[in-house]
Amino acid sequence: MKAGRGPAFQRVPDVRRNLVLLTSIIVLLLTGCGKKKISKAELRAITGEIVAAAQKVSGHKSEVTIRPELQQSKDGTPGKLAADNVYVSLSDASQGGAIAEALGEIARRHKLSIRESTSDGIMRFDYSSDSIRTHTIHVITPLTARSHVAAKRGHRDARLAIIIDDLGYDRAAADSLLALGFPLTVSVLPHLPLSTEVAEEAYRRGDQVMLHLPMQSESATAKTEEVELRVGMNEQQVDSALAGMLETVPHAVGVNNHQGSRATADPALMAALMPELRRRGLFFVDSRTLASTVAYDTAERLGVRAASRKVFLDDSANREAIFGQLELAARDADRDGFAIAIGHPRRETLDALAEGVPRLEARGIRLVFVSDVVK
Repeated sequence: MKAGRGPAFQRVPDVRRNLVLLTSIIVLLLTGCGKKKISKAELRAITGEIVAAAQKVSGHKSEVTIRPELQQSKDGTPGKLAADNVYVSLSDASQGGAIAEALGEIARRHKLSIRESTSDGIMRFDYSSDSIRTHTIHVITPLTARSHVAAKRGHRDARLAIIIDDLGYDRAAADSLLALGFPLTVSVLPHLPLSTEVAEEAYRRGDQVMLHLPMQSESATAKTEEVELRVGMNEQQVDSALAGMLETVPHAVGVNNHQGSRATADPALMAALMPELRRRGLFFVDSRTLASTVAYDTAERLGVRAASRKVFLDDSANREAIFGQLELAARDADRDGFAIAIGHPRRETLDALAEGVPRLEARGIRLVFVSDVVK
């Protein structure tokens, strides 16, 4: 019996070795079969190829911007490079097919997966390596390169500026807005996942970009933003908050208040804000969320170009009501020479604008950017 046990005990180490080998295989499978993560140098080299391809397709007439996307560390500070966002403005809408083909070839060459999504005038391409996104390429055809009928001039100089607020939350809403066939002033909330993306795309499409500046509301139940101007802040605090907001909303040429019924009625806070706007060359539009606002008067007194909203387009989401408000804005423009109307990227509002604005243009109402009417 003792002699027969020897071979059985000799097999035990073999079993253990097999278990270790099996465990190693499972670990490799769970970690992506040992695939090497794309390095920063490789990511940036691919970005260079994207830029070169865009310039080649457009005959070196394309405007290209690269905005790195950084991982957030646990303490909230920027971390390592996660992806590159590349924004390409085409000079000719017919170049879209060629740029898509070039981007597909780059992806194949580097063994990257590619996913394409399109809306009117904008194409987006996401590159991924081992299911991890490395690039998003935004290809935008400006309004001037698309079919757009210029507004007829009436016998009077009746100018209407339309601001669309609250951009930065919703991708579908932004796409619907950017698909409209006429220029608008797009006011983007800061520090949101889509803030920079929407601002870049709107600017390249040919819209004017504003910062929709969050401010303290009178209502205790109103939704607050992560960063907003609040009563009691000093000039240094206002400057720091404003600088951080503008970092996330590129190309902003002015600001208007988001909520702010308490903030815009506070003389000290408005007196702290206006010098910072003047120093940056930004204008101010008072959304007039409260009749007791002092924002416009303070801006005027401290040398900031400013204007006030005349009409809210969509206090009611009813389509016919929005048409009525649009007509009211047109009458104000006829009477006073200009008017500013504010709306939001709701389906009813965008549908009403798509139908109503061409009719106003045909009557001689000239659609302009807000910068054309601030004083």
